[in-house]
Amino acid sequence: MTLPPPAVPEIEPDAPEVLELPAEGTDPAGEVLDLAAEGGAEAAEAAKPQVARWFAVQVASSCEKKVKATLEQRAVTLGVSNRILEIEIPQTPGVKLKKDGSRQSIEEKVFPGYVLVRMVLDEDTMMAVRSTPNVINFVGQEERRATGKARGHIRPRPLSRQEVDRIFKRAAEKKPVLKVDLTEGDQILVTAGPFKDFQGEVIEVSGERSKLKALLSIFGRETPVELEFSQISKQS
Repeated sequence: MTLPPPAVPEIEPDAPEVLELPAEGTDPAGEVLDLAAEGGAEAAEAAKPQVARWFAVQVASSCEKKVKATLEQRAVTLGVSNRILEIEIPQTPGVKLKKDGSRQSIEEKVFPGYVLVRMVLDEDTMMAVRSTPNVINFVGQEERRATGKARGHIRPRPLSRQEVDRIFKRAAEKKPVLKVDLTEGDQILVTAGPFKDFQGEVIEVSGERSKLKALLSIFGRETPVELEFSQISKQS
């Protein structure tokens, strides 16, 4: 006798999701079953609660959004949407300073190249994730092969509650970062501040502090000056 698939209950945000199955030895109507007659150990194993955990999945560079959208569709198509529950790309707001001096709102990925998936881990859900285009593999522990030098199978490792809390807290609390399309050696024009209209060459960029250092010609001498991103524009 095959037990019907359980419905997915709503879960408190601070607790792992548990998909409740009928009590061992009963069917959904409450009728007592003979587990030995229904497959013994296999039936008992199937009756265990299934826990949804967060897993990190490595993906191809700049393909995080594409993987998220594709996996969401595949979960429905493959009938595992009740076990692949959430797919997240932790991001924090940022501002990009363009060459013309204008600013563009952007989203900075907390962990570029990774997608987080909350799922019940089984053969079907692992296959759905691993076979999704642009997915490299789960983050986990490599099971070494007994012989040969080939890489072994990766066993997915669930993230701990502390890791999950830290990741999403970082995404929620991190202050917007001002990004600028500048590298060492670029020529800039100072557009504001005491050095307005001076031209110079970038020698250091500090994205975290939204500042850079440039060599400006002051009284005929090359002098390093620290400037805000908002005080300069890039010269072509």
